[in-house]
Amino acid sequence: MFSQDDDSQQRVALFLVFGLVAIVVASMLVFGVHKVRSFARPAAPAAPAALIAGKVVAAPAVVSMAQAVSDAASVKVEQGVVKFYFASGKADLAAGAREALADVVKGAQAGRKLVVSGFHDATGNAAQNAELAKQRALAVRDALMAAGVAEGQIELKKPEQVTGSGTDAEARRVEISLQ
Repeated sequence: MFSQDDDSQQRVALFLVFGLVAIVVASMLVFGVHKVRSFARPAAPAAPAALIAGKVVAAPAVVSMAQAVSDAASVKVEQGVVKFYFASGKADLAAGAREALADVVKGAQAGRKLVVSGFHDATGNAAQNAELAKQRALAVRDALMAAGVAEGQIELKKPEQVTGSGTDAEARRVEISLQ
């Protein structure tokens, strides 16, 4: 009799241990699968090519990282000329535009005239490109005026189409030079 009580207690204990082990294993599987799925999820989809390149591109088209970077707005100062590069179809100034204008603003404060020249690429509608180049030049003029340059010290040149070597991204620019 004494051995039967021990057997039933052992059975209850084994049942509890196996039940507990089964619960632990099941929860590890559930949480492990959940973690694997969260790691295996693809990153958020990239912006559509139309937003990256500024042009209508078929959905499956892939835009290279170099093209996306070269299509972004940027600003450079080369040999005393401030060059604003624009994204395709945009007239928004790049981050850091105010800092790049510091030297030409100093030149304007010293009485020199600023010449703002807009350029555009040869792709697409020439009239629309010229209008966009004008809007870009006006955006640069507005930034100069916001920095304290008098409108009378700024000369806007008629937009020009760039010909020759270079990429379309290099052609979409506005230059400021001191006269």
